[in-house]
Amino acid sequence: MLVQILLALAGLGLLTVAADHLVLGSSRLAERLHVSPVVVGVVVIGLGTSAPEFLVSALAAGRGDTGIAVGNIVGSNILNLTLILGVAALVTPFAVGSTVIRREVPLAVASVLAFAVLATIGLSPITGAVLAAGLAAALVMLLRWARSMGNQRLAADVADFTAEGGAVVAPPARQTRPWLEPVRTVLGLAGVLGGAQLLVANASAIAEDLGVPQIIIGFTLVALGTSLPELVTTVQAQRRGETELVVGNLFGSNLFNSLAGGALIGVAAGTHTARASIVLVAAMLGATLLAWALLARRLRLTRTEGAVLLVVYLVTLPLLLAA
Repeated sequence: MLVQILLALAGLGLLTVAADHLVLGSSRLAERLHVSPVVVGVVVIGLGTSAPEFLVSALAAGRGDTGIAVGNIVGSNILNLTLILGVAALVTPFAVGSTVIRREVPLAVASVLAFAVLATIGLSPITGAVLAAGLAAALVMLLRWARSMGNQRLAADVADFTAEGGAVVAPPARQTRPWLEPVRTVLGLAGVLGGAQLLVANASAIAEDLGVPQIIIGFTLVALGTSLPELVTTVQAQRRGETELVVGNLFGSNLFNSLAGGALIGVAAGTHTARASIVLVAAMLGATLLAWALLARRLRLTRTEGAVLLVVYLVTLPLLLAA
């Protein structure tokens, strides 16, 4: 089992590095093609940072490992708004604009709720199609809101991201050859798929060897690993003082996890319907509503409130393992 653990960790590392190159390469390529910064920020970067979660879940569902697939999405959604958001507030308390709380955050909460309901019923090609339609509608709304606010701020954030070299490993942008970013994008996608395959195959084997349900491995080892890009992005945003990016990244990740991830699980599962237990769904919804309530109360998150979120994660994890 030691070999399988090492291979799973190697998959996690490859997934994190490759995801950063995938997002960075596709963002720079889109800029060179004169794609609107609104589209780059909302679609390319937004979907790209969530690619590890929903690709891992899709591969797991395609293999018949539906417990890992659903557990990864649920676990990532819980972890984003408790552990990662809590750590961010402990490091530096921050404020957030009322517009984000009134529009983007409720949309993310509604997406998590839709996933929760359909995951309880069972994710299949039919429910996957419903979530895919929800994803299309959410993207239209996000793009419309971004344009209505003017895209100067979003354009600046996109420029900072591409110029500074992403979240993890890439160097700052310089004058590069035209073929470099397409190659980076393709290799990043290949790395994400390869890392996801390594992670899923070995996580499934570890669960079997330990005699534990796949869903436990899904919302612990796999969820923590696939949330590493969000963790790194959050730390970088905090360092630059981009507090709204912290909230937008985490709630946005949950939106894409729930809609894109749920849709891919439903399609990939085929005849193997993927379901989440009431306990898991309740924990995910509780964490989501708690984070929303704390942010909406005074449009800021203090260190005390960050500690509350961190405690919620630490308390929730053993309860879910025992469920």
